[in-house]
Amino acid sequence: MTELVHLERRDDGVAVLTLDNPKVNALSSALLHQLRDAARDLTSTPPRSVLVTGGPKVFAAGADISEFGGPEEAETVGGAFLEALEAVAAIPRATVAAIGGYALGGGCELALACDLRIASDRARLGQPEILLGIIPGGGGTQRLARLVGPSRAKDLIFSGRQVDAEEALRIGLVDRVVPAAEFEYAAMAWAADLATGPGAVVGLAKQAIDEGLDGDLATGLRLEQRLFADSFRTEDSQIGVASFREHGPGKAAFTGR
Repeated sequence: MTELVHLERRDDGVAVLTLDNPKVNALSSALLHQLRDAARDLTSTPPRSVLVTGGPKVFAAGADISEFGGPEEAETVGGAFLEALEAVAAIPRATVAAIGGYALGGGCELALACDLRIASDRARLGQPEILLGIIPGGGGTQRLARLVGPSRAKDLIFSGRQVDAEEALRIGLVDRVVPAAEFEYAAMAWAADLATGPGAVVGLAKQAIDEGLDGDLATGLRLEQRLFADSFRTEDSQIGVASFREHGPGKAAFTGR
């Protein structure tokens, strides 16, 4: 089987997931199944942070249109997207999407399934499915609206238009934009910086935010209280508190456990 998703676990604690389906990293069913399996591996044996990339010039230009057909095929393709992107979203560590170029349709939806997004200044993002007479089927109508608000999500989805990196940053679709020449270094540096933090505790914070948004405020606050107590059961909480007492804030050397 052709390897379409490469998983590299680096010595600094960063796990790098690289899409490799030339020329534009079309998200075929085969690629999505490999992405799902890699994400599940990262969930069962978590690294300290995760970087998801398609390379310096493209992230992913969308689904493999050759697999489209009628409603039955749509259910199969949609199911593959749902499984893969839910698996990415469930990784219990900080995940960074490194968007070097086009992130369209399913590619944009993959970026949305990550926690954070960094883009090259030549990146372009969008949900152009409406131009095919269909709607997003990989979470675009849900994750995009939660990230940038329903009105902006409707603008992008109803029109199918692409936004450049500057507009994406302005509306909150990406978190950082860097010059193309600095992109690969900046993306890896961000992931590496996140890897120095208390990884298991970051996972608890991620759970509190993501699950809290699915319910009402009172339910979210109770969830936060439970996970707050759980954070004190980690090795890093003991390290962090002891370091603060002895050296002040920001000096702890966390283990990720």
